Amino acid sequence: MPTLYIANKNYSSWSLRPWLLLTELGIGFDEILLPFGEKDFSAVSPTAKVPCLVDGDIRVWDSLSIIEYLAESHPSVWPADKAARAFARSASAEMHSGFGAIRSLCSMNCGLRIKLNATPAALLAEWARMDALWREGLERFGGPFLAGSKFSAADAFFAPIAFRAQTYAPELSNQSRAYIDTLLGLKGMQSWYQAALAEPWRDDEHEKEALEAGEILADFRQSR
Repeated sequence: MPTLYIANKNYSSWSLRPWLLLTELGIGFDEILLPFGEKDFSAVSPTAKVPCLVDGDIRVWDSLSIIEYLAESHPSVWPADKAARAFARSASAEMHSGFGAIRSLCSMNCGLRIKLNATPAALLAEWARMDALWREGLERFGGPFLAGSKFSAADAFFAPIAFRAQTYAPELSNQSRAYIDTLLGLKGMQSWYQAALAEPWRDDEHEKEALEAGEILADFRQSR
């Protein structure tokens, strides 16, 4: 059984992607959580970053590489339909390499609700692109997931955005909000969220990002 190394569930958007995919597809794995600031990721990953999947003698790092590795043994990782699969891969690659303003100005912090101090044009443009991308997938392939009726890697890639939307409440279409609700309602997402709220750790860098982003309206995490 492979082992997936991840970081704090409250902050680590990159860790969420392969974790959710494995969980929702029922692929067995062991989880080892290494808190930010308390553990040296270089002990498990050549980039000193997580997630990292260890499967026997094979070590796979970076969320996109992990998902493609899993797809070699589990065809359900990507949609069966060729057009849906092409869209899912393109959308996932765009998410993996883009949306820098959302990443930097709306960092993942599952337990918080934040009113942004400012919404620069670059951020608004990226939320608009996100909305258009989701609507395209939902309209073309019928939903409720991004590339059709079944959960796939594409949904795993956008799962951290669902938590960000919950935290920052951007303006989105009704279709996109329904998609966010679909993701947040997944059993795996609910499990991740409850674990994130229960974590005792706070990472100074991530907490600083939240404070600089705007006004903290609510903090649902347990007391330290």
